Amino acid sequence: MALYIYEALSKNGKRVRGTLDVPSLARARDQLTKQGLFPISIVVATQEARYSLVQRFFIRKVSLKDKMVFTKQLAVLLEADVPLLQSFELLIDQFKGRFKTILIHIKDDLKEGTSLAESLKKYPTIFNNIYVQLVRAGEASGKLEVILDRLHEYMERQEEVKKKLKKALFMPTIQLTLALIVVVGLTTKVIPQMADLITSTGRELPTITEIMMSIANFINSHYVMLLAIIIGTVSLFLYARSTPSGARRLDEIKLRIPLLSYVAKTNVVVQFSYTLGLLLESGVNLPQALDIVVDSIDNRILADTLREARDKIIKQGNISQYLRQTHIFPPIATHLINTGEQTGELDSMLLMIAKNYEVELSEAIDGLTTALSLGMLVFVAITILCIVLAIALPMFSMGDITF
Repeated sequence: MALYIYEALSKNGKRVRGTLDVPSLARARDQLTKQGLFPISIVVATQEARYSLVQRFFIRKVSLKDKMVFTKQLAVLLEADVPLLQSFELLIDQFKGRFKTILIHIKDDLKEGTSLAESLKKYPTIFNNIYVQLVRAGEASGKLEVILDRLHEYMERQEEVKKKLKKALFMPTIQLTLALIVVVGLTTKVIPQMADLITSTGRELPTITEIMMSIANFINSHYVMLLAIIIGTVSLFLYARSTPSGARRLDEIKLRIPLLSYVAKTNVVVQFSYTLGLLLESGVNLPQALDIVVDSIDNRILADTLREARDKIIKQGNISQYLRQTHIFPPIATHLINTGEQTGELDSMLLMIAKNYEVELSEAIDGLTTALSLGMLVFVAITILCIVLAIALPMFSMGDITF
């Protein structure tokens, strides 16, 4: 079947737009006629054809939540011995928008005899290489439902780590923003009024009050320029992060900050161990699994280091030896990997390493959050102390002014 977009007139003359999942254009016309609609136009839908330019901007990506729900529900249906094609027919109505269109196209591919992995491969921005290769391994082994369960667990873990990292940066950013708003308000409104009151008595302002007054005058006189600088800096940062060279530079900076470096390296240990263990457990060969894992690493600097190790591992073997040389993996982790190689249980050993270091990663992220929050608290406290002194000192020096 194919997805058709139609525009038609109802019996009362109202324009109606919608979609039909039918085998042919003739069938689409027949179905509209049976519904009492008079077709104006019927066209085959592309993935985003039925959306306006504004809508396309907001639906460019399929949400991770939709993908996780799809993976879990497909696993449940297959475990219940529902055939793959029928499972897709049942799942399509559970979703909306672009993802529904994609699932319809995948279902059509399955009807034509295309494997699920090959069909998923057509949508790399939604189903990455790890997802496709694991599905391919599941189809080959006849354990697709088991693989999909593990995939769902994998995505849950990845999402949990990302949420914790975002939270670690989000709260201090909010604290800093609110503090800056309060500080700017006090500096530009309260201090000038207080300074005018003091100078009207003929007394001199204390040094700290004069400094704060200079800051207030500068902000009041150049607020447009300051706002433009802030917007420009944020825009430049976002642009730099979107370019390969800029993103690489930011990754380098992260590795030079002790706490951020520890979080980044621990995250790589978890990501590498869990992904490689899952791929090997599913039957993907080691060279291919290493290629997939290295390409999935977030930090580009650490990914390059692991890429060099991967080349040596493929040529000479001995995973633990070359991972040790990267200085990313802790000695305990490389020792356990070596044990897994010797006992032939590398996949289960890697999954155990990932589980153990997930706890360390969680603690490291909590430590990062605490450190950032403490830093913001110290900054705000020092700034407010300066403002209080700038206001209080001249008042204390005046005998005729009381609180």
